[in-house]
Amino acid sequence: MVVLVLIVLAAACVLVLGVGLWVVCSHFFTTDIPAAISHPVKLRVLHCLFQLLVTWGTIFEKLRICSMPQFVRFIHDLYPVKKEPDVAVKDLRFGTIPVKLYWPKASTCTLRPGIVFYHGGGAAFGSLKTHYHICCRLSKESDSVVLAVGYRKLPKHKFPVMITDCLVATIHFLKTLNAYGVDPARVVICGDSVGGGIVSVICQKLVKRPDLPQIRAQILIYAGLHALDFQLPSFQQNRNVPLLSLKYAFYCLCSYLDFSPSWERTLMSGAHLPVHVWEKYRKWLGSENIPERFKKRGYRPMPREPLNEDAYLETSTVLEVTCSPLIAEDDVVSRLPEACIVSCEYDLLRDHSLLYKKRLEELGVPVTWHHMEDGFHGVLSTLDLGFFHFPCSTRILDAMAHFIKGL
Repeated sequence: MVVLVLIVLAAACVLVLGVGLWVVCSHFFTTDIPAAISHPVKLRVLHCLFQLLVTWGTIFEKLRICSMPQFVRFIHDLYPVKKEPDVAVKDLRFGTIPVKLYWPKASTCTLRPGIVFYHGGGAAFGSLKTHYHICCRLSKESDSVVLAVGYRKLPKHKFPVMITDCLVATIHFLKTLNAYGVDPARVVICGDSVGGGIVSVICQKLVKRPDLPQIRAQILIYAGLHALDFQLPSFQQNRNVPLLSLKYAFYCLCSYLDFSPSWERTLMSGAHLPVHVWEKYRKWLGSENIPERFKKRGYRPMPREPLNEDAYLETSTVLEVTCSPLIAEDDVVSRLPEACIVSCEYDLLRDHSLLYKKRLEELGVPVTWHHMEDGFHGVLSTLDLGFFHFPCSTRILDAMAHFIKGL
């Protein structure tokens, strides 16, 4: 019996070491760490840890113990939350949707701005807990009431559940602003990554709701805003840069929209959409809309492959504005509120922000833009990660708070 236990332990140790070694070797062979990023070694270690979680999650998924996203969320939610002494926090439910409310403890005789926050994570990862410190700091430094929405995620909940949850929670909040001491003239919607894309979708939906307080501003942090073109300059330059590689982006896209992963190459080559669709949206999505300085690190225009009719029929969901808000019509986009957009140089989705900025400005919507030259996708989430903190995350939060205080 003892011998059997020792054999099992030895096998477990070999497996753990083998998985760790595979993750580290895979990182060095497949990952690019740009020299301009501050603390490159720190980013390497952070990415290896993330990949280790994903790898173990995938193993458990193959063994049918739990899904990979569920495992990763379980682990990242074990990280202890540091309480902010100057901010009060309360867990609530709007119907069945969990939300977390933050407000400064300091008393005030005036109404405060209200911020609705949608966290990032590719619809697979992230939670109210991972963005706890971000919301605390945002509430404290902008003297605002922050409502974070805990929308449902993969693998059980796919498109458009996430958007529905965020819309329902936002409408509930807008109808009860007085209960939270929020100024109805200063309500801001904010989000990072996929949460930034939700911001754009919700703003578009709410411009059609005159019965509700109008949104004062939108804040988008390295947002994902369309799922049509995967050959933009930032996709070519940053396809292997953490924390959002092209491979991981396709995993999230296919899982969320329920596409077959076998269409990855077809989507990459642009063969999933007919010529007339590309022509229609080129004025908004074409690489000519990207300033030349963002192409200097390398960009080669790629010809579109002939239409794959089957792929078009199965993936046409990408043409819905709830999936790709960047392609909404001018009469909708022109009515959107003032925007604060944060882009990061070493982000796969950088050009989404640049295209959105250009569309808004051309239609007369005021835009405040901050570009982080040393930033990468997901950097805001390192705000409270101790050793893994990147200074860029503080600059992003400061920009957000400054923008809100200026409204």
